[in-house]
Amino acid sequence: MTRTPHHDSTAAAPPTAPAAPPPGTSRRRLLRGALATGALAGASVIGASGLRPTAAGAAPAAYPFPGVVTGDTGVHDPTFVKRPSGGYLVAHTGNNVALKTSADRTDFRNAGSAFPGGAPWTSQYTGGSRNLWAPHLSHHNGQYHLYYSASTFGSNHSAIFLATSSSGESGSWTHQGLVIESGGSDDYNAIDPHLAVDAEGRWWLAFGSFWSGIKLIRIDPATGRRLDNSMVAIAGRGGGAIEAPTIFRRGGYYYLFVSFDRCCQGADSTYRVMVGRSTDITGPYRDRNGTAMTAGGGTEIMAGHDHIHGPGHQDVFADTDHDILVYHYYADNGAALLGINWLGWDGDGWPYAH
Repeated sequence: MTRTPHHDSTAAAPPTAPAAPPPGTSRRRLLRGALATGALAGASVIGASGLRPTAAGAAPAAYPFPGVVTGDTGVHDPTFVKRPSGGYLVAHTGNNVALKTSADRTDFRNAGSAFPGGAPWTSQYTGGSRNLWAPHLSHHNGQYHLYYSASTFGSNHSAIFLATSSSGESGSWTHQGLVIESGGSDDYNAIDPHLAVDAEGRWWLAFGSFWSGIKLIRIDPATGRRLDNSMVAIAGRGGGAIEAPTIFRRGGYYYLFVSFDRCCQGADSTYRVMVGRSTDITGPYRDRNGTAMTAGGGTEIMAGHDHIHGPGHQDVFADTDHDILVYHYYADNGAALLGINWLGWDGDGWPYAH
């Protein structure tokens, strides 16, 4: 989700960097409206195959439509994990971290919130709001791990927390404490976490939004919290719009997916999904043209088209049939909806949505 830093007003941002929300418009209000509208949508069905229809003889679409999803499909910043017992658990931005479940990756049901009794430890970062942002789910050693963010729009007075659960059900999550925080003296923003495990079994947390970009820190597998004080910069746009890191390991490479440009503006959103890769989880990550992601590089694999506005805040995971790209996008009426596509790989090992 786009969190424009206050100090960025004089930064040299790219031409496509987002404008701030209209005066008096809060991020929480924008999300509440988008999710409320999305909740009324009931189903997002765009072609049985999820591919954009074309006339006979017409060139294929640049990007596919999302695949068919039904049920409770209103989401913002979705993250998926496969359940050991079958099916999927989904978390997304919402009051006390919103949860959904699906048996088949098509039909989705509301599953309450992670913290139905509230999360008072976040209040100093949210100004009392219950809205918690941009979670990431994973499952390790019989436990679900939920990293999530607490902040307010336009501020880097932010924090990332961890909770764990053996079942993933609403109300079963145990608060495991603060992982990392940021404040006015820091050049980064501690939101948008993503846990990654490298080929040697070491745990890492990628995070960041605007400011100096995407960071990577070590995580202690025994506690799920920060292991040491090291921090690596892995992507940035000179203070411009970059956030929502996802690291996916495949075929000797670590792929860093991020979202560029403007989120949280309904159908006016310009979010898009970018990627680079590295043979080392700490980088350097480069795009298809060889440009370093720390220098603003990134290869676009999904952007707005037709009635699909601002697709982004992606998650990527391997399933039994395909690798999967999930994200939110905005409908013409501003509803924030769940998007799911298969993720393919070309002959050079670069991903594409289909």
